Parts: sequence; C-alpha cells; structure tokens
Amino acid sequence: MSLHLRYRLWIAGLNFDINVLRILGDDLTELRVKRKEGEFRAKSDYFEQQFKGLRTEIDELRHELQLGKMKLGAFSRDTKPFDFKIFNKENQAPIKKRLSLYKASFKKINAEFSGFEGLS
Repeated sequence: MSLHLRYRLWIAGLNFDINVLRILGDDLTELRVKRKEGEFRAKSDYFEQQFKGLRTEIDELRHELQLGKMKLGAFSRDTKPFDFKIFNKENQAPIKKRLSLYKASFKKINAEFSGFEGLS
C-alpha cells in the first residue's frame, strides 16, 4: 500500500472517530436530562472531559498526518531518491505510535461509557 494512501486511511479513520464522539456526546446530553444525581453528574462530567481530550488528540494527529502527506508530496517532487528508512524513522514510526496510543484510549473510554450507559 502506498504511504500516501495509508495516511489518507488514517485520517479517514480519525474523521470516523470524530463522528462517534459527537454521537456519544449527544447520548451523554440526553442522559444528563434524565438523571440529575450528584454521582451521575460527576461521572458524566468525567466523560465530557475524556471526549474533549480525545477530540484534541484527534485534531493534533490529523494535523501531523496532513504534514506527513505534504512531506510525501515534496519527496515525490524532489529529484532525490526516496529513502523510506529515513522517512519511517522521522515521520511514520512516531505517528504510528501516537495513533496506537490514541486508539487504545478511545477504545477504553468507549467501553467505559458503554458500561455507564447501562447503569442509567
């Protein structure tokens, strides 16, 4: 798979996650209307903050991916041969690590919220 396509797929996945976070946020808003207890409110505030943090991470990752795509475009315009090892070390490996950490956080919060919904 070409690197450019891989970056586009990663960005598309993050865009999908943005939509999921919007839906979860809407669900949280509905739950808050139904439940007013203090403990429930505290937990809903926790999820609101987690969703905001995930959204911030998505925005930062998408920005880095866009920069990576631009670097790939610059490499393709250069007359120098493309050195995958250097590009991977400087660009792709760090972003893969951040994406992996982000996905783990997203999965954890999504599972926690699903359990929280079941309690309501």
